[in-house]
Amino acid sequence: RQQTTLAWLHALTGGYEANGDYMKEVNRMALTQERKQQLIDEHKTHESDTGSPEVQVAILTENIRSLTDHLRTHKKDHHSRRGLLKMVGQRRKLLAYVKNKDVKRYSALIEKLGLRR
Repeated sequence: RQQTTLAWLHALTGGYEANGDYMKEVNRMALTQERKQQLIDEHKTHESDTGSPEVQVAILTENIRSLTDHLRTHKKDHHSRRGLLKMVGQRRKLLAYVKNKDVKRYSALIEKLGLRR
């Protein structure tokens, strides 16, 4: 009976064991506080900057890349796909804003983040 339950749990979790590895995989999607602070430090425009469009685009880009990776594995995760599409739309709006304000800032940001190959 226990063998059947373990096989079912293994199939349900997509191959992860029930000892917490599944939760580790889910948490990889979220941006850690350290990584977020690192992104803010890399892209801030002045010393106390945390919310400039450059910082927001950098954070969104990191989240988009992480979520894209997740969706390659979990193709039927439509809820996360919707979140990804919302993030992509938000990033597009922010990039359009930066482009309208200052084309040099826009070009530098695109180059730094590796967007628009």
